[in-house]
Amino acid sequence: MIDVEHLRIRFGEREAVKGVSFTVPTGDSFGIVGESGSGKSTILRAVAGLNERWDGRIAFNGVNAPLKRPPAFFRKVQMVFQDPYGSLHPRQTIDRILSELPMVHGMPDIEQRVEKALSDVALPPTVRFRFPHQLSGGQRQRVAIARALIAEPEVILLDEPTSALDVSVQAEILNLLVDLRRRRGLTYILVSHNLAVVSHLCPRLGVMLDGEMVEQLSSDDLRAGRIKHPHTAELRALTVELEDPVEV
Repeated sequence: MIDVEHLRIRFGEREAVKGVSFTVPTGDSFGIVGESGSGKSTILRAVAGLNERWDGRIAFNGVNAPLKRPPAFFRKVQMVFQDPYGSLHPRQTIDRILSELPMVHGMPDIEQRVEKALSDVALPPTVRFRFPHQLSGGQRQRVAIARALIAEPEVILLDEPTSALDVSVQAEILNLLVDLRRRRGLTYILVSHNLAVVSHLCPRLGVMLDGEMVEQLSSDDLRAGRIKHPHTAELRALTVELEDPVEV
């Protein structure tokens, strides 16, 4: 589904991403992990079409993505951001937030789509006419996921989707994302600094250091300590508990 080859991204004189390559099969999920400033979110924004200044190749289903993406692209590729409060318009109801994208793309049956999107993320119908500040952090992130789902995408890009949530709520959101990927055949890229979160959601991951992807390995190899690069070992050592936060 996703091919990234020799991706390079510069900001002025600084090269933030240095020739990164990875692939994500259809219906699979790939994690990108690293410390702040390592380049992981910069990669995600380029894949999402939010950064139009990059070199290399980004392809979806074998078709090269242009620097400037057409509107149809944003139906197939959606993004869920880190802060569920900041990413939702504070003065719009949940109904308005969820209706906006299908309205822009001229999609029919908007009311039914909104109802189904809320149901898919296990939110009650009463949430529909509330405002974001009236919801908990976990509920707001479920709305953000519902907004991504309503476009009927093939790919969802997840930028630290649980880092602003309590640990117990993190587990609920991760399990929801696992279930949605399986039911809908979605393809994920997950960016996180948390190895436990990445290993829970992604069978494979890449480790970033100073703009380079220094190692790619399976989550099983990560848990077992079958690691090649010292930075991966450092990140693993900093993780208090690497086992899955909850059973799926």
